[in-house]
Amino acid sequence: MIQGPEPEATRRTAGATESSRANRHWWDRNADDYQREHGGFLGDARFVWGPEGLDEAAAGLLGPAEGLRGLRVLEIGAGAAQCSRWLAAQGARPVALDISHRQLQHARRIDVEAAAEAAGPAGASGLTGPEAPALVQADAGHLPFADGSYDLACSAYGALPFIADTARVHREIARVLRPGGRWVFSVTHPVRWAFPDEPGPEGLTAAASYFDRTPYVEQDARGLAVYVEHHRTLGDRVREITAAGLRLVDLVEPEWPAWNTQEWGGWSPLRGGLLPGTAVFVCVRD
Repeated sequence: MIQGPEPEATRRTAGATESSRANRHWWDRNADDYQREHGGFLGDARFVWGPEGLDEAAAGLLGPAEGLRGLRVLEIGAGAAQCSRWLAAQGARPVALDISHRQLQHARRIDVEAAAEAAGPAGASGLTGPEAPALVQADAGHLPFADGSYDLACSAYGALPFIADTARVHREIARVLRPGGRWVFSVTHPVRWAFPDEPGPEGLTAAASYFDRTPYVEQDARGLAVYVEHHRTLGDRVREITAAGLRLVDLVEPEWPAWNTQEWGGWSPLRGGLLPGTAVFVCVRD
């Protein structure tokens, strides 16, 4: 197959429609490679908050695991629904939402494989197991759910880094949460935007302004975006959360653990020992 030219990386404005279209197509094209490369680390039914390997089973940011039973949970940017599958195993009733059809196909594949393995040699292909989450393809800024229909919402590096209007996402989350519901999400730590996205020593020297909110865009030869990420400072995140009627109750910055020797893009043991790589925001709807 003849490959086209590599996309050009730049910093420029990118609105909601352009960002949504570019990232939907990017994840559809790259879902296979992503699951192949990172599926082992993520597991099929494990809730990992980021490349550091912070596991919800140990962190308890959603609340005690035994308290999840029976809760209706919405996972935003679910990918192959690994986190939702873990939630289902705790007795929750998760819905896994993603903009990428191909990512959700991987979620379906994992469910079918798990059901077949549980059924043994007599298992029939195409069946879903008792812990298979419901799957929904939708944009996080336009949630197709009724007001107050969820007890809990979560996102592990899903959707938010790629959305131009994240304030709208927080408003949508607040709308679909019941009073007292919790919204917990992880994103790249904002301070990382001041540093090159490199796992080695070159990623330790600030090369850009932390306050430059210009999106990172990869574009084709026609100038059309094929991938977009949006930067928010910590203050931006907090203001968007509170403006949506949510209350920030914790901000977790996972330290890099000694057991984790892998590199994942710009994340590495070297950088993780010196710079925060992930920020986890724990919010409650009053």
